[in-house]
Amino acid sequence: MTTAAAPAGLRGSPWPAFAGRRLARFAVSLWALVTAAFLMIHLVPGDPVRAALGMTAPAELVRARRAELGLDDPLWTQYGHYLHGLVTGNFGTSMASGQPVTQVIGDRLPATLQLAALAFVVVVIVAVPVGVGFAVLTRGGRRRGTELGFTSGSVLLAAIPDFLLAVGLVAVLAVGLGWFPVAGGDGPGAYVLPVAALTIGPAAVLARIVRVELLAVLGADFVRTARAKRLPARLVYVRHALPNALTATLTLGGLMLTGLVAGTVLVENVFAWPGLGSTIVQSILQKDYPLVQGIVLVYGIAVLLVNLLVDVVLGLLDPRSTIRES
Repeated sequence: MTTAAAPAGLRGSPWPAFAGRRLARFAVSLWALVTAAFLMIHLVPGDPVRAALGMTAPAELVRARRAELGLDDPLWTQYGHYLHGLVTGNFGTSMASGQPVTQVIGDRLPATLQLAALAFVVVVIVAVPVGVGFAVLTRGGRRRGTELGFTSGSVLLAAIPDFLLAVGLVAVLAVGLGWFPVAGGDGPGAYVLPVAALTIGPAAVLARIVRVELLAVLGADFVRTARAKRLPARLVYVRHALPNALTATLTLGGLMLTGLVAGTVLVENVFAWPGLGSTIVQSILQKDYPLVQGIVLVYGIAVLLVNLLVDVVLGLLDPRSTIRES
């Protein structure tokens, strides 16, 4: 009896093993995230239903609400119901509004995704050219003053917390000068300050990484060979040097994207942005635990998916060092 041969393109390829490891890691991380979100409501001191309804709520109402949520069932039974609900798209019902958690998340998620995606695009558009420019200006130990100013300025900008930067932007540009809206998400002008608060620090960090990586590549033998062939400087930088400096930049960029998604929580609350960040803070204050669980899952899954995407892209860019060593 003969076994089917593997496809010619995959025979001897490290990609199946790489994909299997990454998917297994994603599955384990997802299970840990789901389990942690489930246990959240059971680790809260006291009775979460009593906390949500208030200390003056009638005992009959509390018992009815606990029965409705299935909190009187054994823990493993509740866990099974919770997993079944996630598989079927049922995240539960908000204690505060009575709406399905999926509906609340669906209404608020687009605003958060728009803010995080726009911030990421701005970070890349700003940081890569700035890093390349300063690498060209300071290569070979030239312009020490320029290098010191760039390094000091980028460290200072990266050290400012997003929340503090957001408050400062509101105080100066919105309240003081009246150039932009103070809060809300209506109109293009409403995006300027939240995006600036999210991008200034990460752009400074990414620009420093691009500069350092490009300086290392510019000293490589293949770049010197390209220069010896008298290729135009534009081709040397864009075609030969920059692609080889993108591996570390892409890794950091992926981590920054996850940080931008998480950073929207504080920034959205400063600008009263109608997204998940402001919603999760409100739900915590209202002790709306099903909604908190759902939003935590959304944020966690977003981080896991971004990390998986970064791993795959890095494998495509540098398969020998990434796939075989992972």
